Amino acid sequence: MCDSYMHCEEQLRLTRRCLELIDAYGFGVAIQTKSDRILRDLDLLCSINRKAKCVVQMTLTTYDEEMCRIVEPNVCTTRRRFEVLKTMQENGIPTVVWLSPILPYINDTMENIQGILEYCAQAGVYGIICFGMGMTLRQGDREYYYAALDKHFPGMREKYHCRYGYAYEIPSDRAKELMQYFHAFCVEHGIVSDWGQLFEYLHEFPENKGYEQLSLF
Repeated sequence: MCDSYMHCEEQLRLTRRCLELIDAYGFGVAIQTKSDRILRDLDLLCSINRKAKCVVQMTLTTYDEEMCRIVEPNVCTTRRRFEVLKTMQENGIPTVVWLSPILPYINDTMENIQGILEYCAQAGVYGIICFGMGMTLRQGDREYYYAALDKHFPGMREKYHCRYGYAYEIPSDRAKELMQYFHAFCVEHGIVSDWGQLFEYLHEFPENKGYEQLSLF
């Protein structure tokens, strides 16, 4: 499992070739990325959406641009991803945002969540998938993450050890407050926040674009 628009996609163009086949055979697509490289394939995404259905999903975690460059160093910043979402909106392509992970003591602030949600409202996203305010740490991931903490946030590793030990689930101490705000914001702005409903939406194929289910006999 990886991003559909890794750096190598600029040369390999494997994702574009997949989209060309999806477009040619009248399928729909739900695609997820953190990269603005997806704009290269806007022509195909629009064509797919006209014939069937295209949903673009983007992950947003960190509103502050400088902090975003630290925690997500190899992808475009949240501001740029917001611009991508706006472009999709302008072209009639529905979007879903993944609000995850939220890192305890780093980006689990009300200001961060407010900023991201305002972006979502301005970009007219259909829904936001959020399983809770926090993160998970598997063995292997934990060691990598702690090394990054030592590099960018000296002393934070000890704080994590004291609070979470070697737990897999790492919830924010502010999770309840932040989730209450999240749900209230989504209701106010007509954004779907039930992740079960959103997964159903991603799998739904429209019945009003001229396609009929072929019979086996």
